[in-house]
Amino acid sequence: MKKFMQEFKAFAMKGNVMDLAVGVIIGGAFGKIVASLVNDIFMPLISLLTGGTNVSGLFIQLGDSAVPVASIDQAKELGVATFNYGMFIQNVIDFVIIALVIFLFIKAMSKMQKPAPAAEPARLCDYCKQEVAKEATRCPHCTSDIHQKA
Repeated sequence: MKKFMQEFKAFAMKGNVMDLAVGVIIGGAFGKIVASLVNDIFMPLISLLTGGTNVSGLFIQLGDSAVPVASIDQAKELGVATFNYGMFIQNVIDFVIIALVIFLFIKAMSKMQKPAPAAEPARLCDYCKQEVAKEATRCPHCTSDIHQKA
């Protein structure tokens, strides 16, 4: 059991596991921000475009119920079956906006990072084709004289 705990501790303390944990925590917080952006900013604007209709509240009453219902909540109280297509539309809109925000965020982050300078190509001996230091005048592998290239 002691060996198992040591192996688990070594696994849990690996860098990539900790990075994943941080990513999940930040992702949860980021998800709340995006959810607020969607629900508090974009959905009211979409509601204006649809004439004040709450997209997530759209439904079709199923069955031969004699009592027409005005909302999903009322249908749930009465036990009436409904086809809640508005929630699906809401979730699709949420997904598209979240994907757009994440795309823009990653694009901005990649612009902030400077690209690594291109590595200078390795200098090879003309005779044995082994890598040689750029200041060398003789190959350490085959002892051939190396001519400086301009």
